[in-house]
Amino acid sequence: MSDIPTLRRILSECRTIAVVGLSADWFRPSFFAAKYLQEHGYRIVPVNPRYQRILDQDCYPTLSAIPFPVDMVDVFRKTADVLPIAQQAVEIGAKCLWQQLGVVNEEAQALVRGHGLDSVTDRCVKIEHARLFGGLNWVGVNTRIVSARRPRQLPY
Repeated sequence: MSDIPTLRRILSECRTIAVVGLSADWFRPSFFAAKYLQEHGYRIVPVNPRYQRILDQDCYPTLSAIPFPVDMVDVFRKTADVLPIAQQAVEIGAKCLWQQLGVVNEEAQALVRGHGLDSVTDRCVKIEHARLFGGLNWVGVNTRIVSARRPRQLPY
């Protein structure tokens, strides 16, 4: 479900987020979204077998390797890769499976919903948090300057 009250509840309750497919490259969308969430008080748990640490956090090769509870599994992988991730999310006792923009695996969604997890598809956690909790000003979206002219220097 992706109605506003449900999204608000999920983002309020799910404070530990395992980000599957998180990249250590600062220019990747997964890194930017995870950094935004980290800056807004969420505990980010990187899940990517290619790295040891991302965003100053230990990185785990799989969800099942995480030694503490995870509230949300945020998936930055292609649609075909989501079902095994959803199965692991159920096994570790996550509360929510969140499939990022462009990722919609109906079979994975049915699996997690059948086990009582919340499921969100084709949405970005960062965008939804910013939209629902007032973070659209992060990285200069709301500069309070109404002008078509580019400033000579940034105001900060």
